[in-house]
Amino acid sequence: MTRPVFRVALPLPLPQTFDYLPPVDAPFDPRDVSDWIGCRVRVPFGRQQKIGLVVEVIADSDSTPALKPITQRLDTQALLSEELWQSLQWLARYYQRPLGEVLATALPARLRDGDPIPEVVDLRYRLSEAGHSNRLSLRVGTRPRRMADFLAQLDHADETMLAAHDKAWRSTLRNLLARGLVRSLRQPWRLDALQHSYATAELASRRSELNPDQSLALHSVVSRFGQFAPLVLEGVTGSGKTEVYLHAIDACLQRGQQALVLVPEIGLTPQTLRRFQHHLPVPVHVLHSGLNDTERLRAWAAMSSGEGRVLIGTRSAVLVPLPQAGLIVIDEEHDASYKQQEGWRYHARDVALLRARSLNVPVLMGSATPSMETLQAARAGRYGLTALKQRAVATHATRVQVIDVRGQTLVHGLSESALQAIDSALQRGEQALVFRNRRGFAPVLLCHDCGWRGQCSHCDSALTLHGRRTLICHHCGHRETAPSACPSCGGLALVPQGAGTERLELGLAARFPDVPLVRIDRETTQHRDAVEKHLARLGTRAGILVGTQMLAKGHDLSRLSVVVVASIDEGLFSTDFRAAERLAQLLIQVSGRAGRAQTRGEVLLQTHLPDHPLLHTLLNGGYAAFAEVELQAREAAGLPPFAALALLRHESANEADLQRFEAEALTILKAQAVHHPRCRVHAPLPAPMARRQGRWRRQIVLSASTRADLQGLLNGVGSALYTLRSARKVRWSLDVDPLDLY
Repeated sequence: MTRPVFRVALPLPLPQTFDYLPPVDAPFDPRDVSDWIGCRVRVPFGRQQKIGLVVEVIADSDSTPALKPITQRLDTQALLSEELWQSLQWLARYYQRPLGEVLATALPARLRDGDPIPEVVDLRYRLSEAGHSNRLSLRVGTRPRRMADFLAQLDHADETMLAAHDKAWRSTLRNLLARGLVRSLRQPWRLDALQHSYATAELASRRSELNPDQSLALHSVVSRFGQFAPLVLEGVTGSGKTEVYLHAIDACLQRGQQALVLVPEIGLTPQTLRRFQHHLPVPVHVLHSGLNDTERLRAWAAMSSGEGRVLIGTRSAVLVPLPQAGLIVIDEEHDASYKQQEGWRYHARDVALLRARSLNVPVLMGSATPSMETLQAARAGRYGLTALKQRAVATHATRVQVIDVRGQTLVHGLSESALQAIDSALQRGEQALVFRNRRGFAPVLLCHDCGWRGQCSHCDSALTLHGRRTLICHHCGHRETAPSACPSCGGLALVPQGAGTERLELGLAARFPDVPLVRIDRETTQHRDAVEKHLARLGTRAGILVGTQMLAKGHDLSRLSVVVVASIDEGLFSTDFRAAERLAQLLIQVSGRAGRAQTRGEVLLQTHLPDHPLLHTLLNGGYAAFAEVELQAREAAGLPPFAALALLRHESANEADLQRFEAEALTILKAQAVHHPRCRVHAPLPAPMARRQGRWRRQIVLSASTRADLQGLLNGVGSALYTLRSARKVRWSLDVDPLDLY
């Protein structure tokens, strides 16, 4: 008698699937084998038990006595929709990653560990009669009183709204439920109830009127419901892109469909979430790295079951099942955080476009500074493009000034012109932002006598001075006490060079001792909602913000009138072909912080290269003029979006092992390239940072005329590299469509 064999994809860095027999201690009907595909199973793997997904069932003879049986079937039906299942298999081939690893990435950690899918119950909470009667008797300032006051303002609140209001909401809610001050209501999903809520005056009052540009953008989305349509919404900061998103989601919900909203990690602020929750009449589910595994599973289960209507999340949210999908929104589509930089290096924007094609839904991609790839696709007619040419709320024009710091004496990294502009803003009762995308006190500690500088012993990188006594490597985390005398010459002239956010904070505090000052960077925002708390501390008072790119987006700073970019030179000096694009995007983004509401904006850019062509083009012609020049340069150089790239990164603590793998990998790549004349295997080179965390790093660039050509070259390369014995002694990755060549 023949027995079926189950092919299982396990979450391992191995290219193959693994074969197993049916379980021996559970009823098994051979006629139902297809029902196993997409289900989780627990299987023996060596001395361990692992959880994987059944990807195929094949007929087999009795000649497989060595195969082991499945230990346990964990699901009665496939976890992933057919659309997502097929998309993930295509993505595994495109990105040259093991299927088991890709499938596991699409599951919440609790499901990967074997937990059951939780029942999806949409509970709402409201004050009971006793709660309304006794609310004022609760002690002012306590969590129960704050939650009761919050619920008193609403007809009801769901768990997502409570979580946004209070991070310790569960214990507070249990307290109020136990005392009978709050009651829960089960709220089943009903389209007619939703449509009725849209007709209410209360909900209508939350929606703002759209201007003609916004209305045109909304029509371009709504008219394409039910079909695949990539649409670009280009608009400056404050032009009302979010209002277009919200109205488009409204229309999607009224069709009884789900909406997915992708946002960059630093763009998903409590402020952003509250805006969506306030506007939409359904629970807004959230998915981001700050949630615990249980919270992530609940959001996944709600959307996967179809009960959830709206999901707003960061990169990984693009992998959630959407059985009733109607719309995908990608805010800040140009943002580099959409690209995964470890393991399976997918780009969430590209995955969203792939899924939208399969789901037949429109994709709305918003940005003040669209990526070169997106702009070229729009120029070629593959994407629709709508521009919001003015801010939704009338404001004064922002003035941009380039400050030539050559020959100037800088006070902790700031010129006198910048300090005077900050002082003027404070005198007017407004706020100033000093932007520096480099944390710490100073990037380098230098000996003025002999030229020694603090260098990481594990990386080809300078150590950053933090405070006055600690040197830290921002690449590997190594730290050491700063020397009091030069280790090379014994001299005492150790001078901090450059300015990080700490030094800017110190200098500004000395110059403006009585002014509120808030620093926002990785060191000051370790805890959940830390950014929100820092900003709340400043409020609308006159004051100064110092920060990194965490402040570049996602926060409505209505009193901000002056933005100082302490240095733009790193972006002008870089050898990375995307550096100019990133700098232009960052300058536009940061400039958009100034002058919101009725405050006139002023932006000051400090540089040693005031005559750089990029600045001239950007300041005189705006982002559109810069993009035109940049696209022409990319096309002439044969760079994306006019070519496709892949990068074979490899690193090892042993240089001989690294060279051995590189030679064998190069042989495989060149043999494959013989059959693909429009592809090129470039000579291996050291990575721009040749040593990091004690490991030597090298890379091979692969280029092709088109993505299809590149896929022809890569077909089977990943599997071949896994079989190399030398691959076991190095850490390697194949990055398709890399954003960073380092």
